[in-house]
Amino acid sequence: MGRQVVDRIARFMEALPERRADNPVDPAAAAELIAALFRPPPEQAGDLTELLGRVDQARDCAFETAGPGFMAGVPGGGLYVSALAEFYARAINRYGSFAFGAPALAALEESVLRWIAQEVCGMPAGSSGFLTTGGSLATLSAVVTARESRLGEDIAQGTIYVTEYTHHSVAKAAWLAGIKRGNVRVVPCTDELRMDLCAASALIREDRKAGRRPFLLAATAGTTVTGAIDPLSEMAALARQEGLWLHVDAAYGGFFRLTSRGRQRLAGLEQADSIALDPHKSLFLPFGTGALVVREPALLAAAHAERGSYMQDAQSTESLPNYSDLSPELTREVRGLRVWLPLHLHGVAAFRAELDEKLDLAEQAHRRLAAVPTLELPWAPELSTVAFRVRPRDASPAAVAEADQATVELLQRINSSGRVFLMSAVAGGRQIIRVCILGHRTHQDRVAEALDIIVSAATERRTAA
Repeated sequence: MGRQVVDRIARFMEALPERRADNPVDPAAAAELIAALFRPPPEQAGDLTELLGRVDQARDCAFETAGPGFMAGVPGGGLYVSALAEFYARAINRYGSFAFGAPALAALEESVLRWIAQEVCGMPAGSSGFLTTGGSLATLSAVVTARESRLGEDIAQGTIYVTEYTHHSVAKAAWLAGIKRGNVRVVPCTDELRMDLCAASALIREDRKAGRRPFLLAATAGTTVTGAIDPLSEMAALARQEGLWLHVDAAYGGFFRLTSRGRQRLAGLEQADSIALDPHKSLFLPFGTGALVVREPALLAAAHAERGSYMQDAQSTESLPNYSDLSPELTREVRGLRVWLPLHLHGVAAFRAELDEKLDLAEQAHRRLAAVPTLELPWAPELSTVAFRVRPRDASPAAVAEADQATVELLQRINSSGRVFLMSAVAGGRQIIRVCILGHRTHQDRVAEALDIIVSAATERRTAA
């Protein structure tokens, strides 16, 4: 059975460079497949080969997020060796919540977390955290910990500060943590789409006078829309001055600190109280691999630890944490192996080289597209996302609206190639198209091809006009 699965995966991976980047299944066929997959399981046993054939069909009814042409959003790479590690971990099926049950595997996982917190993020000795499914749950735990630390049980007037470009999971986490929607305050941005610190400071003072209780300042180390990085050092200073918890969403950008350019651009990250990162983004691991690291793990435990009498034998140790005491989950698998094995097999230098390559490719893409007369690129890339749009014929509202519609149509022409898949967003009140270069299978050849497609599509529009 294992051979059947691995053989199918091998054939799939060998074909990745030629697979369409978009979803190749037409809507009618997709509807038929989905209806068939809704059928309940049969009473009698099935055949593995036939069942895997159905799974292959479901696999192909999807955007090709594993391929080199997927540059939409912030893609997950899906390193194969991480999948092997996960297969091994799931097969041995060790319990990952309490260290006493599998202490050596807990040590393996803790080594990964300390490396992320201290070596990657630059936090002090003693900082650590836990692995989770992604930035959303990491952020929820960060908000709950900040709430407990700064507000105690009286949370009615608790207030947090975000921007228009802060990931929506921060506001969602606040609501789930009991913070009123009106107390998630949106701070204006600068022209570079970063939090305006003067505006933030003024809003915090205004809120205190109005009876609100500011407790959390949310910074972003690489926005989803453009990859913009908030002024982290200045925000850390403001948080200290106002007694706020500083949380940084570094889900996209955090691991770029492995590079010299990333360390410079992300200076100040080490001053955060909590940091959410997604190894399934800029560490190229499979989806469902996220992390939260904090300056003081004891505060995580104060916000999350709870025990029933049936857990009285699960004793803690000084050196190994019980992850159920640090996060919302009780039952959880051993998660560290999916991160530990790729890092130890390939070495950190290999990941650093990949990230440096992505920064280089983004800069090359920016230069190439900036030379196209019909396009405008409002922001230079800080990470690996390049945003562009159709240039309006003048500054009139009608011309801007026309350019926005032309941007939408340009995206459709680009994606129709099947060789590259991009997505749009709204930034600065305008439609933009984003080239996000982050997949570990995306290299110079495919980026050059994507740029040729973009330039050709933009030129075709100009000729038609």
